Amino acid sequence: MLVRLATRFAVAASAVGLATGALAGNWWAPGDGRPLPSEASYANATGAVGILNTAGTIDTAASPFFQPLGKNGRACVTCHQPADGMALSAATVRERWEETNGQDPLFAAVDGRNCPNLPASDPAAHSLLLTRGLIRVALPWPPRDAAGAPLPVEFSLEVVRDPTGCNTSRVYGLGSPQPTVSVYRRPRPVANTKYLTHSNFGVGPFIAKSGLPAVRDPDTGLPTSMNMMADARATTLKVQAADAARTHLEVREPLAPDTMRALVAFEEQIYSAQTRDDAAGDLTRDAPGLGPRNLAAEPAGVLGNNTTRWVFPLGDTWRQPQGGTETEREARAAIARGHDVFMFRTFFIRDSMHLNSVGLGNPVKRTCSTCHGMHMTGMDVANGWMDIGTTNLPWAREAPLNPWTKETPQLPLFKVTCNADIAPHPFLGRVIYTQDPGRALVSGKCNDVGAIVMQQFRGLAARPPYFSNGSAATLRELVDFYDRRYSIGYSEQEKHDLVAFLGAL
Repeated sequence: MLVRLATRFAVAASAVGLATGALAGNWWAPGDGRPLPSEASYANATGAVGILNTAGTIDTAASPFFQPLGKNGRACVTCHQPADGMALSAATVRERWEETNGQDPLFAAVDGRNCPNLPASDPAAHSLLLTRGLIRVALPWPPRDAAGAPLPVEFSLEVVRDPTGCNTSRVYGLGSPQPTVSVYRRPRPVANTKYLTHSNFGVGPFIAKSGLPAVRDPDTGLPTSMNMMADARATTLKVQAADAARTHLEVREPLAPDTMRALVAFEEQIYSAQTRDDAAGDLTRDAPGLGPRNLAAEPAGVLGNNTTRWVFPLGDTWRQPQGGTETEREARAAIARGHDVFMFRTFFIRDSMHLNSVGLGNPVKRTCSTCHGMHMTGMDVANGWMDIGTTNLPWAREAPLNPWTKETPQLPLFKVTCNADIAPHPFLGRVIYTQDPGRALVSGKCNDVGAIVMQQFRGLAARPPYFSNGSAATLRELVDFYDRRYSIGYSEQEKHDLVAFLGAL
């Protein structure tokens, strides 16, 4: 079985353009001790990703980000690798499994297995991490407030399908002594963090998508952007570091103040973006919006536009590139055309909670940049989350009778029933089927079921697969999802160019 599954993983890696073994030498193990240079470049499937450390070369032997802090031997860098744009690609996961025979701390029982009670040596027990790069996220049910008190919940939660066995486990599941929901999500990049934590446009005392009070920074008392994690349960770098240390690193005691300050400082000085495309060449040449140096220089939390401050500034030379080979010129022109698809190609957005429900109308005719509008990163400038269907049926992959995939279901499926005394979900009704209730596991709100905080676009080529549940193996699959979801009708040329553009960020 081990040989069969290992072969399958190697084939999967090749399918996304990154053969097993291509990442040799790029892995940062906890306690590695190598210095991290102020600028570094790591090859990936389509070119190279660049890492910029604005504080200069880092002595990783003295940095808690690179040192094992808890009982399972992991460090923060374990799931936030420079070669993967400070995140973690599924190809890297498979590489570590083969190189260490599954012994790397990455595969720790707490969340590196589909459920902690599964056998450590069986790759099937780690299938979601190996095939999709998913980490188990265990959340208390019902949700709790900052003081640990249960929050009111607007819906009931039932387990319909449980291929991992964790949600029906007597030890780890909803019926356990400490009721817990297990969902499976991709690690997010720890880079360009000033854009995740900004306090500019759209950040006020209320959440832009719902009108509810925004979570405040416990140290400053100021409203937070709530754009950091998939479910926005941690809204500052300090709170997130403490949460990750306790859960993913299994640190026994709270982190010391000096350790916390060092972690936050490191995360505030790291920038990441694609710097080279194998066809287009140096992406930072003549492009005022590409490369990590530009990310470090620009202000955060600014709404992009198409007149004075583009979401992703390319420069006019990319539309009619000069110099270089014919292949390079055509590749650059494709990236520029993809940029224009992103900015100007309109389509009808419909039935998306916290988008069509905030006064814009349903449907509303817009472009990709309507939601992905933050200057330099393509995140949402306003705080909050939305549901585009990546985890909720009928749009989520692995749905029963799904017409466009024949995959054996790997993810859990939950039945959410909104309480009779509240209004049903405006687009999905009173009963919702979902792989991951998303923000609703934190807020307890029916309208938040499946709603996810969007990610930044920088360094996408370094960290496949995509979406919070890893359901798009490639950028083409990501584009195809949107095309189906909103009946856009992209041409093959538009799809090709949009993929080229996204891969250059």
